[in-house]
Parts: sequence; C-alpha cells; structure tokens
Amino acid sequence: MITPGRPPRAVEVVTFGCRLNAVESEAVRRAAEQAHPGQTIVFNTCAVTQEAVRQARQSIRRARREHPDARIVVTGCAAQIDPQAFTAMPEVNAVMGNADKAKPAAWDVLARDGVAVVNDIFALPETAHHFVAGAIDSIEGHTRAFVEVQNGCDHRCTFCIIPFGRGPSRSAPAGDVVAQIRKLVANGYSEAVLTGVDLTSWGHDLPGQPSLGRLVKQILKLVPDLERLRLSSIDCIEADEDLIEAFANEPRLMPHLHLSLQSGDDMILKRMKRRHSRDEAIAICARLRAARPDIVFGADLIAGFPTETEDMFARTLALADDCGLTHLHVFPFSPRVGTPAARMPQLAREVIRARAAELREKGGQRLRQHLDAQVGRTLTLLAERGGIGRAEDFTPVKIVGAEPGRMVPVTICGHDGERLF
Repeated sequence: MITPGRPPRAVEVVTFGCRLNAVESEAVRRAAEQAHPGQTIVFNTCAVTQEAVRQARQSIRRARREHPDARIVVTGCAAQIDPQAFTAMPEVNAVMGNADKAKPAAWDVLARDGVAVVNDIFALPETAHHFVAGAIDSIEGHTRAFVEVQNGCDHRCTFCIIPFGRGPSRSAPAGDVVAQIRKLVANGYSEAVLTGVDLTSWGHDLPGQPSLGRLVKQILKLVPDLERLRLSSIDCIEADEDLIEAFANEPRLMPHLHLSLQSGDDMILKRMKRRHSRDEAIAICARLRAARPDIVFGADLIAGFPTETEDMFARTLALADDCGLTHLHVFPFSPRVGTPAARMPQLAREVIRARAAELREKGGQRLRQHLDAQVGRTLTLLAERGGIGRAEDFTPVKIVGAEPGRMVPVTICGHDGERLF
C-alpha cells in the first residue's frame, strides 16, 4: 500500500479484502517491477460486498488526484467480475484479470502495448503460478508468512459472488507447498499461515485427492524448523480425520480455527446453500475441543439474511455459546448484485443493523470471557509491528519493545476488553 510521507516506489500496490489478496499483492508488485512499467499504482480489489467495490473506486479517484502522472491498473476480484465498470473510470489506465495479475508476461505486454486483458477465470486450470514458481520468499510488512495453497471455489453459496472472481477450485501440489515453506523458514519466518478461497477443498483436484489434514501433517513432518503453522478460514463440514488428528497430536499446529458458519438456523443455512447444519457445526467444535482442549474458535456470521425471522436470528445468536466461539466476525447482510440472495425478500436495513449490533455485543461478551481466563498465564507470542503480539490461539497482546518476528514469553496481567496486556 502507499505509505504517506515516503517517496512512491515504481510500483505501488493497494490491497483490499482477504489474506489471499495480501499474498497475491506481493506477487503482483514483483511481476510488475520486472516489466519496468514506469510509475504505476495497482489496485488489487475485493468483491465480497458492494461496499468493498465502492471503497476501491473511491481510492482510485483519490490516487489519481494525488498522483496525476502515474499509470493506474485495477485487478482483483471486483475487476474480474465487472471489468467494464473500472474500464469506464477516466482515472483508470488498464484493467487486468485475476488469472494474469501475477504473471510477468502479462505485465510485459502492458508495459509495451498499454493494454491488459480480463480472461475467462473458469477456463483457468492451474493454481496461482507465482506460488508454484516459488517467487514469494517474503511478504512486505508481515511478520508471519501467508502461503497460498488453494484458489477458487466450486460451491455456490447464494450470497457469494467470489467464485465468479476466482474461478474453479485449484490446489498447489504438496511438494511445492513444502518447498515454499522451507524457503520462508530459511528467510527467517517462524510462522506460516495456509490460505485459500476454500481451504478445505485443497487436494480434491490432485492425484489421489489428498486432504488438507494430510498436507498439514506433511508440512510439519518435512519442515521441522517451522515453529508455528496456522490455517486461515475453513469450512467446518470438511474438517477431515487427519486434520483433527493433527490438532490432537501436533503442538506446532496452532490451536485456533476461523470457521465459515454464517448462520445458526437450519432453514437459513439451506437458503444460503451451505453444506452443514446447525448440529453439525456444534458437533465439529465439540470434537475439535475434545482433541485440543485449548483450541479457540472464530467464526463468520451474517446478520439479517433474507427471510430471517426473530426465532431464526435467536438460533444464530445462541450458536456463539453452543459452539464456544470467541472471535465473531459479523457481516450485516448486504445484497450483492448477481447473487440469488439479492433476489430474495429483503429485511429492513434497521432490522439488519440491530441484529448485527446484537451479534457483535454477544461476540464482545464471549471475547471478554476468554480474555479473563488468560490473566495470570504465561504465553508465548509472535511479536508483530505496532506493539502487538499474537498468542498461540491468535489472541492479540499489547507488548513493548519486542522485535517483530521474534517469539516472546510474557505473563498476562490484564486486558482492555479487546487485547491482553
């Protein structure tokens, strides 16, 4: 991203959205720099909500005012899904699709001819080539390494537009993943995070259809110097036996999972086209906690999905207690043009906002309970920038003077309701 107060680099990348975009932005910057395109600002956009698209367009206009001579290129999911909208912006010089954004050859064409292409993402057969090529040995500004092992999604949740920006599910071979993590560890990273659009679908397109749990076991066995391994958001229904066994037996697999739950009501889950039931979500949390008693769960939850009644919402609210969730990521439902949910009967915005606020309050209560239980304990943190460290269960801790990227033992003396100190 552009840092105020320092001279702009030849290629600046402004990132919106998920951790996967953060990984890819580093690959985009390096690919563009190889092509020597001149002063260029790349917007790696997100399409999860209309608000994310609006923010990207606003940032593009601001960048043109502040850097009138720069070339502005827009890529990412929003550009892939609706390239015409960005092509029509007078501030934008070129739009590049997700399939090409990390390919040096595509940036060579752009630098030479001044054009970029948005190809059919569903025709893309291979995983992200920048990862397979082993190009990312560090990620600027991050003390942990995010490793892209999967991209795309074969499911069609009724509220989600992302498959149309990412294409079909594609997996990086296990050998390439292991080689990449070895390289990152050699470059000083203590912690790696496996990322993907639909992480638990990793391996379904590979020979023998290996599971995510099998990949986790291979990494931990073949990269013994890796101190910590984490998973990003997973679909709870696809937590396989090897994965549960790894949580039970491998202390280097961190006791934290962020679950894509979305609702606690079975009818709403069906209308979302989710593949799990309320009881299945509760059962997998109980099973994982039995395997790893110190595990902490986060979850994505949507407030005010179309047709949601008060009773349906009450079941979602109760899910925080029933699953033992600690970190709630609450999304007030916002209709995304092009999705089936946008055509369903909508709730009033004030109802959606009120339910989202109630969910967030429940999340705050659950988090404070967790923080209370940590006081007096000795934890090992991975120090980050900005005076923050992360415990093994991903709880943030305020610290002073620790070098980013180092492991730091601390004793917890209190909290402020959001972070330990």
